[in-house]
Amino acid sequence: MGIIEKLRLDNKKAFVTGGARGIGYNIAIALAEAGADVALVDLDEGVAKESAEKIAASTGRRVIALKADAAQKADVDRMIDAILKEFGRIDAAFCNAGICKNIPAEEMTLEEWNQVVTINLTGVFLTAQAAGKVMIKQGGGSIINTASMSAHIVNVPQPQCSYNASKAGVVQLTKSLAVEWALKNVRVNSISPGYIGTDLILNAPALKPLIEKWNAMAPLKRLGKPEELQAIAVYLAGDSSAFTTGSDFVIDGAFTCI
Repeated sequence: MGIIEKLRLDNKKAFVTGGARGIGYNIAIALAEAGADVALVDLDEGVAKESAEKIAASTGRRVIALKADAAQKADVDRMIDAILKEFGRIDAAFCNAGICKNIPAEEMTLEEWNQVVTINLTGVFLTAQAAGKVMIKQGGGSIINTASMSAHIVNVPQPQCSYNASKAGVVQLTKSLAVEWALKNVRVNSISPGYIGTDLILNAPALKPLIEKWNAMAPLKRLGKPEELQAIAVYLAGDSSAFTTGSDFVIDGAFTCI
């Protein structure tokens, strides 16, 4: 079997949290194009349904939309049950849901801190834990968590200590789960994107001055594109990455090198 065939995800079953838009949506497209059936999980059920229909129409794969809050255990449990009812198994779980708040540390309330950490870190744990239980029972699977280059650097000029701390937690959580589940054939890796030009970022007028500053600092002098994260996600979701676990893939155009 050649490398292209090994990268195929034919008959694999996957889900993507935060899958209605942006990075999650582009990852879902890639998984479906590689042959997987995919569940798009998002709080915005309407957009998730529209996105699922688009991906299904363009790829011919089975793509469903589910509403769930990844930071609420009851929602995650219902999500997993619904996916198993539709697909019968879970081969790849992309734990991607997250938020960011740019608030100076001295002004941040405990509520604001908890919201970011709960969604970005606790939500990843709950989702990975639920998927991991299924994968252990079925004999294996791959979990991919969205961390960030912010796990490795302090972003400037925006103040985002809660985001940075939560994403650093995701990287260490990923490594911990990878070691715990290594002999159970459940692989756990993370992807740490740099600044990615999703529609929400590009269409936000308030972010334009920040984008100009980020691009001025960036070695490539531009934002990343959501589709530039697709290849690594397909690789990690499939059998060709069988020896890859506990790794964090920084895809940032060398931003963290400066």
